Formats: sequence, C-alpha cells, structure tokens
Amino acid sequence: MYNQTGTFMQEQDLLKTILADLRRTSREYTTATTESSCPMVRTMFNDLTNDTLRLQGELFNLMQQNNMYSASAKAPRQDLDKQIQSAHQAQQKCQQFVQEKTVQTSSYGQVPNVSPRQPNYGNPYYM
Repeated sequence: MYNQTGTFMQEQDLLKTILADLRRTSREYTTATTESSCPMVRTMFNDLTNDTLRLQGELFNLMQQNNMYSASAKAPRQDLDKQIQSAHQAQQKCQQFVQEKTVQTSSYGQVPNVSPRQPNYGNPYYM
C-alpha cells in the first residue's frame, strides 16, 4: 500500500479521495436534512451540510491552485439558462400543488372523527 517514497498515498490521490468523501458526505447530510421532521435535527444537519460544502469548496480551490484538479469544461450559457428555467417551473408547480392542498385541507375544517383501529394481536400474521 505504501509507495516507493514510504508514504501511504500520493498527496494528490489522497486529496482527491478526501474531496470525493466531502461530496458524498454533503449529499448524505442533505438527504438527512430533507428527511428530518424535528426542527432542531433539521437545523443541525443543515449546518453540517453547509460546513461540509464550505470545506469541499476550500479543498477544491486549493487543489485547483496547485494544479491537482482541473475543472470540467464550461457549460454553454444557453444550457444553464434552460436548466434554471426548468428548475423554476418545477418549483412553481410544487408551490402551486402545496397551496392547493393547503387550501383544500383548511376548507375541510377538522378531520372527521374516525376511531383508530385496534391491533389484531390474536392474528398469527400480525406483526
């Protein structure tokens, strides 16, 4: 595992591994943020996501300055604008959907009085 100079990995390879781990970690924290129902937990994961993204950005910039990482080719502005427009449309549709459902829910008033189902402990297939 050690190379000829006695080091574990080449510095560039090690930094690329760390960079990839920071990307993966930020994705995992983002998922945890979006799935958190507790405001305190959501805030904690949001803060962790932001810190990880900051570290990832700093490491990327450091590697780029030292010619250890080359950025991909620039995307044409037209393609970016198209993606931004598509994202805005999807966001508007989501907001409309949520507003419609919020209005429908509030117009129903209270939830009907439905008795909760009792567990069927006698059923051998009950889990």
